[in-house]
Amino acid sequence: MITRRRGSRLLALLVAGLAAVLLGACGAAPGINGGGGGEGIREVNPYGGDLAAEGEPRRGGVLVMGTDREAIGFDPTKQNTNMAALAVFDSLMKLRPDGTAEPYLARSMDTPDAGRTWTMGLRPGVRFSDGTPLDAEAVIFNVQRHIDTPSSPGNRFATQIASMRAVDPTTVEFTLKAPFGAFPIVFAQSFTTGNLGSMLSPAAVRKEGAQIANRPVGAGPFVLTEWTRDSKMVLTRNPNYWQEGKPYLDGLEFRPLPDTESRYASIENGDVDLIFGGYHTELLRGLGNPNRTVYYGPGNGAEYLYFNHKIAPFDDRRMREAVVRGLDLNALAATQFRGQMERADEWFGASSPYRSQEAAAAWPAFDQERARQLVREYVAAGGNATISYKTTNAPNRVAFAEFLQAQMAAIGITLQPQFFDLAQYSSSVVQARDFQVAGWVGGPYDAPFPLLGNLFASKGNTNYGNYANPEVDALVQTAAATTDEAERARAYQRISLLTNQDIAVGYYSRGYLSTITKPEVKGMVRYLTRDMFFATTWKQQP
Repeated sequence: MITRRRGSRLLALLVAGLAAVLLGACGAAPGINGGGGGEGIREVNPYGGDLAAEGEPRRGGVLVMGTDREAIGFDPTKQNTNMAALAVFDSLMKLRPDGTAEPYLARSMDTPDAGRTWTMGLRPGVRFSDGTPLDAEAVIFNVQRHIDTPSSPGNRFATQIASMRAVDPTTVEFTLKAPFGAFPIVFAQSFTTGNLGSMLSPAAVRKEGAQIANRPVGAGPFVLTEWTRDSKMVLTRNPNYWQEGKPYLDGLEFRPLPDTESRYASIENGDVDLIFGGYHTELLRGLGNPNRTVYYGPGNGAEYLYFNHKIAPFDDRRMREAVVRGLDLNALAATQFRGQMERADEWFGASSPYRSQEAAAAWPAFDQERARQLVREYVAAGGNATISYKTTNAPNRVAFAEFLQAQMAAIGITLQPQFFDLAQYSSSVVQARDFQVAGWVGGPYDAPFPLLGNLFASKGNTNYGNYANPEVDALVQTAAATTDEAERARAYQRISLLTNQDIAVGYYSRGYLSTITKPEVKGMVRYLTRDMFFATTWKQQP
């Protein structure tokens, strides 16, 4: 049982209530719904700014940014989050807002046979920052590195290639082992997910070996020139960049600021021009400040509860339904999200072309009496309604655990929270699947592939709750294989319906990754995951 002083809890509730009152009194800021009843934070500038309306870009200046963690490195075959990656690499393909991919550093990507063979056209004359050509052989070299590295986040995509050949210096042909309609996406997705489109100079890889992670050579708008770990990373303009006249900035500086309060304070006091927000608190503060520009879209994915489907009590659907029906989202929004929560009732967000109203309608609504009845039925059949809940020891996760504990007590479930530091939680709890129910944050995500399958396919690499449905497995394969967008939409919508009917996870809120800038930062182009394309970014000088 968690115990807290009554005074501190009362103060916290008063502060939350005062924040909601102040927002209402001052009028709703862009992206904030004014009612304060948990209707949700609306998207605002989700994919960047209106570049045409921002005027003629100014040249010069250094953009200083606060990140929520230190990067591990720049080797695309090593798993990590690195907000500077696209500045050094660009990407062969780029995600569209609808989750499909279009050429970017590449010139074209086509299939003549419904996804078994793909031909990638490259832009002539593009060179890495060391002067060597980014040609067909360079693309093959980079993709082969993913094939040869089983631990690479891109390995599972690259190993679906049966053969590669350079048709000529600007044309690569990929022959796949089976039709793969989503293949262009793997050259466009975020660096963390395993982007095959992040190109390293083959000459630099041969020269640097393992040190290529610290001394990358790409074809992006900037070049890494200085890196003092846990202090700052400095990049300067690439004078031989493939987009003529860009980038506009002289340089970039990334500062790792993992503490949320310190990170937000750094933009408030003028130390940085931009922060990559990881939490709801930063987003809401940014939206409420007229001297900040916020970029946010709820996208796909969600904050949710992982149910372990292989052990009691959540191997029984009744108990999964009881938890969902016992969670009062109005109270959750008011006490944990300052009255502003973007609710989730399926994996796809409201703006997704794949969203299914049938799936949303199948999601259990808040109903405490029905939840109590389900728990009573389970206990009467010999089940145990005392459950451990595992989560991180971050203050907002502790507060959520307190809330969830009270909500479950009201329906007859005794919830016993356990807290872990983030590293231990990720490895020893979630990845080890050592839990009955656990908390998780996933999203916003730009594209359903591969993340939807990661979560719901029986062998998905983030299916830590051991959910399994053979029809879902087949539909995940169909959605990835087809080049028919209508067939893909039907598959995704059916997956949403089935997983909602099964209550595969316990949704409650969308994710809150954001980018927050000073108003003089212009030319923003981004993914919902916060990955940025830096060539167009500029600063309006005083």
